[in-house]
Amino acid sequence: MTPDIANNIVGNMTSHGATVQRRAARRTARKEVVVRTQVVVIGGGPSGLLLSQILARSGIDNVVLERQPRDYVLARIRAGVLEWGSVEVLRAAGVSERMDRDGKLHHLTGLAWGGERVLYVDIHRHAGLQFMGYGQTQLTEDLYHARDAMGAMIVNEAIDVRPHDLTSNSPYVTYRKDGQANRIDCDFVAGCDGFHGVSRASIPAGMLRVFERDYPFGWLGILSKTPPLPELIYANHERGFALASQRNEMLSRYYLQCPLTDTVDEWPDDRFWEELCRRFPPDVAVRIVTGPSIEKSIAPLRSFVAEPMRYGRMFLAGDAAHIVPPTGAKGLNLAISDVHYLSRGLIEHYAGNGSELLDRYSETALRRVWSAERFSWWLTTLMHRFPDSTPFDLRLQEAELEHLARSDRAQAAMAEQYAGIPF
Repeated sequence: MTPDIANNIVGNMTSHGATVQRRAARRTARKEVVVRTQVVVIGGGPSGLLLSQILARSGIDNVVLERQPRDYVLARIRAGVLEWGSVEVLRAAGVSERMDRDGKLHHLTGLAWGGERVLYVDIHRHAGLQFMGYGQTQLTEDLYHARDAMGAMIVNEAIDVRPHDLTSNSPYVTYRKDGQANRIDCDFVAGCDGFHGVSRASIPAGMLRVFERDYPFGWLGILSKTPPLPELIYANHERGFALASQRNEMLSRYYLQCPLTDTVDEWPDDRFWEELCRRFPPDVAVRIVTGPSIEKSIAPLRSFVAEPMRYGRMFLAGDAAHIVPPTGAKGLNLAISDVHYLSRGLIEHYAGNGSELLDRYSETALRRVWSAERFSWWLTTLMHRFPDSTPFDLRLQEAELEHLARSDRAQAAMAEQYAGIPF
């Protein structure tokens, strides 16, 4: 054998050996990592984090899987009005310190109409309750800090999340992270991953009843570092709906009804403020402090409910199961009530006290969901201008608002629903 031939053989052997090593490395990387926990929570927004927090404080192991990076989750601008029942749940979960310090207590809600009238409904006088102005972004930060302090396993940027064998006694969830395949064996799965998440989509067709309504307009909202009005005020105006809300003493949140075809670029700040002030009565508009927006977006309005909120050993919570129009600020509060009911059932189960509360979870949660859906639909219908509204429809809105202004009982009924029905 010549030296050249020998060198070629050695080279080929070396090349083959490297190829084998690379293939072995790829097989090792593809090998699924398997762990076990008691509850897998799909979704790292407020509902998923709150459920994780409550379960952990009761000694129930859980893992949270979130598709987005943490910074993305914390940048989302959402609701900012908490019912008192929600406040109490957050206090019991040990995540209320900043909320109690920085949140703004309210007991009045204003309804404006006719370009000049404002009715202030006293929620505390009628329902014995008040509510808290506190931004969802801040609440999510509080929940992440609380979970970090307890050493929680929260996997952000988990992709291809899939629940499996949900009707068996041994469900599991698979996902990928940084190219690595992972599997979590568990007892239960909590689907807290929102309307577009994988949880509800994993339920076979025909197993859910879906009820929905889309509204023919959107809300253009801005966030501004300006002092807000002292109370929330909803306005019914011939040019469309408006809402004055708040986040804290120096952070305002305002909304305008707008066509779904509008874009944010069509609404520079000057146009927004001018239109907002036109839709409130003059004595309200003159008190609005304007300034540069720090966030601006347009959101469609929708009502949506999926029944039941359970499939086998998977439970849906929050936007994964239902959506309400933002009118009345029920979305985040419904998510918190779902978590309250679901955590109560899981705690009962792991304490060895049976499964009655888990078995009744969907039924119990849906009673509150439909109550909130009805109230949000009523307030949306009352305060917005619909494209196909007739003069008759508009006079009915006025008559309903006049009835509220005259009737203490009507105000009491609204206050009871706005404050939130007891758990």
